[in-house]
Amino acid sequence: MAHTMSRIIYLLLLASIFSSYSTMASIQYNVLNFGAKPDGKTDSTKAFLTAWTQACASTKSVTINVPNGRFYLNKIAFQGPCKNNGIGFSIRGTLVAPSNYKVIGSLKNWIIFEHVNGVTISGGTLDGQGTGLWSCKSSGKSCPYGATSLEFTNSNNIIIKGLASLNSQLFHIVINECQNVKVQSLKITAAGNSPNTDGIHVEASTGVTILNSKIGTGDDCVSIGPGTSSLWIENVACGPGHGISIGSLGKDVQENGVQNVTVISSTFTGTQNGVRIKTWGRASNGFARNIKFQHVVMNNVENPIVIDQNYCPDEKNCPGQVSGVKISDVTYLDIHGSSATEVAVKFSCSKKYPCSGIKLQDLKLTYNNQPAEASCINADGSASGVVQPTSCL
Repeated sequence: MAHTMSRIIYLLLLASIFSSYSTMASIQYNVLNFGAKPDGKTDSTKAFLTAWTQACASTKSVTINVPNGRFYLNKIAFQGPCKNNGIGFSIRGTLVAPSNYKVIGSLKNWIIFEHVNGVTISGGTLDGQGTGLWSCKSSGKSCPYGATSLEFTNSNNIIIKGLASLNSQLFHIVINECQNVKVQSLKITAAGNSPNTDGIHVEASTGVTILNSKIGTGDDCVSIGPGTSSLWIENVACGPGHGISIGSLGKDVQENGVQNVTVISSTFTGTQNGVRIKTWGRASNGFARNIKFQHVVMNNVENPIVIDQNYCPDEKNCPGQVSGVKISDVTYLDIHGSSATEVAVKFSCSKKYPCSGIKLQDLKLTYNNQPAEASCINADGSASGVVQPTSCL
């Protein structure tokens, strides 16, 4: 017994030594030591880049600490590959974009990470200061397209947690051509009438998980672009916004499809759409398959369940054509709540490639406390359990 106890104490001491070594092994940088100023006015771009360059060159893992305060950053690109696969940004303060939207409005993105592996962003706020650009766009003047607040492209093993994103000019967060990304506990906020301010946009990426987040914007809470597979979205509260949308797909004739997408245990409040699949009404070899929407609550949503294969903004380049995107194996399970319009389930599918394998199970959607209605065009599938509105498949 004594021998066992002494062995346990020895192992605990050993663990404590290793723990202190590992703490020492993770190098800590503070952006203030590189010249960053937390006054919201002084340009700290160079200081952040210098800290990144040193972290990227280190063979040991590094944490870059951003303390309280407001740090003004111009367009900034954090480039890899790095010599280690463990760089963390621990942010307590706020990163502030230029208030003059013209400074970064034509540069596509404000903060971008490219070709990195093992980067974690935790905490903090991104203030995109996008209100000026939104006003410009609503005035009908000629304005720049806008900049995404945070983008990861061609990167792997990324974690974004506890981050708040406020008033982006354009999309808040973009995940493009990445693998193994975990996004959790985000709070994304923009006015309900702010144009193209998608909360999280995922494209050409595999193994992305989005968890426990609140998203309210002027566009899709989550938008899912071509080439996305194995995407899991759980416990997202969406509203205001345009819902969670797969698409638009089929903009190009040659296009990678979307597959293996799950949206589970999420809530939509006062949104334009709930769960939506949207494709251009023109030729394409794209597809959307093996999609599951389950345990979803709709609170006064205009179009709770919608497939629209006739998307053609401004009626350009598609009138008279039909969508080439093949939609199959889409499951709607345990979806209930209220619709703001009479038709709560709307499947408007391609004449050339009708939607197939649609499954409805345990739906209860009301309009003005009465059963809502369903509309089907070129849609085939099955219904089981209690399905309200009555299935039109």
